[in-house]
Amino acid sequence: MTFKPVEIFVYGAEVVCPSCVNLPSSKETYEWLEAAIKRKYPNQPFSISYIDIFNPPDDAEKKAFAARVIEEDLFYPVVLVEGAIVGEGNPKLKDVYSEMEKYGYKAQ
Repeated sequence: MTFKPVEIFVYGAEVVCPSCVNLPSSKETYEWLEAAIKRKYPNQPFSISYIDIFNPPDDAEKKAFAARVIEEDLFYPVVLVEGAIVGEGNPKLKDVYSEMEKYGYKAQ
């Protein structure tokens, strides 16, 4: 079965969000998610990117979403799978996996 590798974005900041005290940093969450997804779906490609909400890349869509995280006081990190928000603050692996499986990923 051929499928398009999903794109996962983790929007966050160096500073832990004020409502997320005692939770891992956005960068730690990004690294943890990447490792967990690779274990769950070996040999099934995906891309995962970390985006700093205070210093987003020069891409209109990413800048707009980074601004939304700040303006709407979303709990970060905010995890997107193919543009759908699947977690905020303390994302649940189950929710990320569930969204990925909609795109044909199968647990190994």
